[in-house]
Order: sequence, then structure tokens, then C-alpha cells
Amino acid sequence: MQGKKLYKVTFLSQGKSYELYARHVASSALWGFTEVGGLVFEEGTTRVVDPTEERLREEFKDTRTLHLPMQAIVRIEEVERRGPLSIRDAVSGEKVTPFPLPPHAK
Repeated sequence: MQGKKLYKVTFLSQGKSYELYARHVASSALWGFTEVGGLVFEEGTTRVVDPTEERLREEFKDTRTLHLPMQAIVRIEEVERRGPLSIRDAVSGEKVTPFPLPPHAK
């Protein structure tokens, strides 16, 4: 991975905590924001589909750069390798189910 930095970015949005991986993190030209670009998703080389990965890929499919308010950022880590993506409830920390459950399953 030499030469290509990888960052794990954890931020809050609409009551949820998101964990994404990106190649670029810097101060934004917009005052009070952090710029996150080059989002990294799995290439789809496995047969197992991660519903969280698919949801995030769909949500950010047309996004070139995120400009996140500094107050929304929980942490930014430079990491060696990419791990699983996650969406959690910001209060409880429980994973958010990325697909709707039938009413009787709750």
C-alpha cells in the first residue's frame, strides 16, 4: 500500500454513525468543513453481498467529495487496510439494519 494512503472516517449524520474509507482527507475550502474524497468500496470480487456495503455504495454513488462539518466528525484514522463498512445508531451504537424488516420480525 505504499504511496496510497487510506483513511477510515467515522462521522455522524441524521442520527447515525457512518464508517467509510477514503483516499483523500483535507481541510475544505469551505470554512468549518473537512473534505473527504476518493471513497473506497469493495470491488465486487466476492460472491457474498454485504448489504451495508451495497447501501453505502448506492447512497454515495455520485459523490466525488464529501464536505463534512468538523463537528460531525468523530475520528479519522490512517489505516493499513480496508475493513468492513458500518452504519450504527449514534446513541446506542447498535448496527443499523440496512434493509427493511417485515413488521412481524421486530
